[in-house]
Amino acid sequence: MANILNSLSKVRRGDVVLSVRDIKKTFMEGGQPLHILRGGGFDLHRGEIIALVGQSGSGKSTLLQCVGLLDRPTGGSILIGGIAAQKMDDETRTRVRRDKIGFVYQRHNLLSDFTALENVMLPMMARGMSDGAAAARAMTLLRSASVAHRASHLPGEMSGGEQQRTAVARALANTPDILLADEPTGSLDPAHAAAVFDLLMDLVRKNHMAMLFVTHDMTLAARADRKITIKDGMVG
Repeated sequence: MANILNSLSKVRRGDVVLSVRDIKKTFMEGGQPLHILRGGGFDLHRGEIIALVGQSGSGKSTLLQCVGLLDRPTGGSILIGGIAAQKMDDETRTRVRRDKIGFVYQRHNLLSDFTALENVMLPMMARGMSDGAAAARAMTLLRSASVAHRASHLPGEMSGGEQQRTAVARALANTPDILLADEPTGSLDPAHAAAVFDLLMDLVRKNHMAMLFVTHDMTLAARADRKITIKDGMVG
């Protein structure tokens, strides 16, 4: 496991951080196979932003779940930093997901009983960082997301835009190589959606990360470096 994490830490700007090949995912529904993903793939490079588009139900979120190591594909391969996901045991998958991948969802998914500061601290503390160091970095991230003034507030005391900005700060807590965003502005009004997406783009560029984001908004998709489409289960 340590060798895998060490290899991932050597990924440089421009290198392929995520490679998907012949990806397949089948679910059983009523005793019958339901083929959501049928093949295809792509490469995502450090510093690159890719929009993932397709009709509702085409498998966009399913693909994100697979590349984010939250689910396993039925077939094909996923390589993260050149390391095959299928060769990772459960403990390694958990560590890679925690240390190398950041997630932003349509809903903020913040823990309601924890303040904004605590929500951002938690991923770092899970990695073994001290409370003090985690709090200091969390404040830096909240400041970069323009929500430092909400550090002591619970999610229910913040606006939707502030909650989503806090979720973006949390996603960056462990300095991931890859940011996965599933309709990150879908629950916001147009003004807040634009502000949150501007924040995402800015932070990804400044931190030389790679981002794969799902969207139905072709205006947002047009701002990506390129688009990947899922059509009839084929990715590419």
